[in-house]
Amino acid sequence: MEPLSKQGRPKASSRETLSEAACELFLEKGYDATSVSDITARAGVSRSSFFNYFAAKSDVIWSGFDERVERLVSTLSMSGGGDASSDIREAILAFADGFAPDALALVMSNATAMDAEADLEREGSLRMVRIATAMSMRLARANHTELQAAILGAAYAGGMLAATHRWALDGSGRALLSDRLAEAVAAVEALAA
Repeated sequence: MEPLSKQGRPKASSRETLSEAACELFLEKGYDATSVSDITARAGVSRSSFFNYFAAKSDVIWSGFDERVERLVSTLSMSGGGDASSDIREAILAFADGFAPDALALVMSNATAMDAEADLEREGSLRMVRIATAMSMRLARANHTELQAAILGAAYAGGMLAATHRWALDGSGRALLSDRLAEAVAAVEALAA
């Protein structure tokens, strides 16, 4: 266990503590009925501490996914010309590196019990658009028409979200996210062929 510093709890410890407290409360009370104040009270941290780690309640669920989306977007924005499909395939498979079951997987697999379906749909859609846009831009730089790039980008992004959801439903440790993402990439490439 990490020792406490003079600035309070170690960052990883506080983030994990908040995430665990939130997921417990989502199971007990439901997602919508759980407030940020409930989460901070359960975690034993101040409300301002919550906002040091998360901008909103939904970020507790999506923060690990979002960090990987940022890397994916950055990677794709730096690549150009050449084989866009290969770049996208590599970026999608790299997305899974070190991704262990987290709050997102727990909420996805317990969405009904947590009454979190609407939030997962809303927040998942926002992320899907962000991923699709990055992929579409990469495809457009490889001389796809704007429409082709948008369609393929949306297909890849939808595949990533569907694969992540399937992985979460498979249960902790029963499947690798990389395997599910590889299946999604293969499905999109088969449709595009």
